[in-house]
Amino acid sequence: MKIMSPFFVPPTATSVTPTVSLWSMSTLELPVLNQVSEPSAPSNGMKVYVETYGCQMNVNDSEIVLGVLHNQGYASAEHPDDADVILLNTCAIRDNAERKIHERLNHLKHNKRQNRDLVVGVLGCMAERLRTKLLDEKMVDIVVGPDEYRRVPELVETARGGEKAIAVKLSRVETYDDIVPLRTEGISAWVSIMRGCDKFCTFCVVPFTRGRERSRALQSVVDEAKSLWDSGFKEITMLGQNVNSYRDEVSGYDFADLLAATARAVPGIRIRYSTSHPQDMSDKLIDTMAEHDNICKYIHLPVQSGSNRILELMNRTYTVEHYMGRINRIKQVMPDCALSTDIIAGFCTETVDDHQRTLDVMRAARYDGAYMFAYSPRENTKAWKMGDDVPDEVKSRRLAEIIDVQNEIAKEINLGEVGKTHAVLVEGPSKRNAAEWKGRTDTNKLVIFPHIDQRGYVVGDTVHVTINRTTSATLFGELI
Repeated sequence: MKIMSPFFVPPTATSVTPTVSLWSMSTLELPVLNQVSEPSAPSNGMKVYVETYGCQMNVNDSEIVLGVLHNQGYASAEHPDDADVILLNTCAIRDNAERKIHERLNHLKHNKRQNRDLVVGVLGCMAERLRTKLLDEKMVDIVVGPDEYRRVPELVETARGGEKAIAVKLSRVETYDDIVPLRTEGISAWVSIMRGCDKFCTFCVVPFTRGRERSRALQSVVDEAKSLWDSGFKEITMLGQNVNSYRDEVSGYDFADLLAATARAVPGIRIRYSTSHPQDMSDKLIDTMAEHDNICKYIHLPVQSGSNRILELMNRTYTVEHYMGRINRIKQVMPDCALSTDIIAGFCTETVDDHQRTLDVMRAARYDGAYMFAYSPRENTKAWKMGDDVPDEVKSRRLAEIIDVQNEIAKEINLGEVGKTHAVLVEGPSKRNAAEWKGRTDTNKLVIFPHIDQRGYVVGDTVHVTINRTTSATLFGELI
């Protein structure tokens, strides 16, 4: 499986691209620590190659698809040229994400010419959104929505028989809790605890591409965490469009209960989660995080805008005052907790005053990192009907201002880390210098430190690093 686009893109001083962030993440590029072997069906001689675009949920979904295919005898291909089946797991959150898929399909014409029996499929949110339109692409043989992954082997066989196939029915019950995702390497694992979203933000296609909310049973998540720990994983990230609304329908347990149960069951593993909705960020959840050392002190809490008028147009269901109340409660209970957020620049009817209010919230909340976007209208959302009335040059200018403010805040926060010592989970060699290694703190900050063979540490170990210099995105230090 290949991850085709990073979750976080570090900005430059002049960056005004549609997707920008000050947060970096490398858990998708870790060297091999452990090989997870699951019982397999007899080989059918077929190889599959999966390319994943977009969010963490898509990464986990690709692992689920690979698990389903693995059980039917498919092997993983190391390169698309070696594959009998190529699947693109797609994102539909922004127009740019969909353009990338169309470009990639065009590139795969070469593979089709080389192998006429090659099956090419489009999975995920873009498949759910465009449906039969994708089958008009000569390159596409199968189209599969997020709730139909169990049918992928069947659809591949249909395509190999010469017929195109589509399965995009949304479900109110599918959670794939009985499917073992095929994870082959790394120290960090994604664990989906729920699917879908009921919030219906006016700018978002997720409720239409992933359906309504439904949660896995608490015990099944705890059991998966135990199994991952036994397999050598050191960190899990619980995933959902809005994990704060998780609820075990049988027992009534909420997300705080799930976090606590997992933290107690696997005390040696680091636990993260994403993403939260401010409306559902409860005192109970904040207190539970503070209570357990192995629940990482890092919260991604999207604000989207600092203007109550814009928040109402977005149907975000909270006010700036409520949001800042949650931020203040987090800082009161966990003073060292790192915060990140999502911000949209140039939403429908956004004025200079609305934009300024967003900058004010950023300065008050003081985020360690942020996903920052220029508004991209999506068909069939309520915001689409409002009209995209903020000119692109205005969006770009406001986005650049947001980036500049966040750069300064992150730089100031990281300068405060100089002299402090952090426990760092070792991820492996730094990309830029093999003599340096990288890892991540409990607060999700990337740390670079000299690699010293004599210390005997390996990927997956926890080392202590004293910070001696920083940038707005990275900490640098020395082992102690």
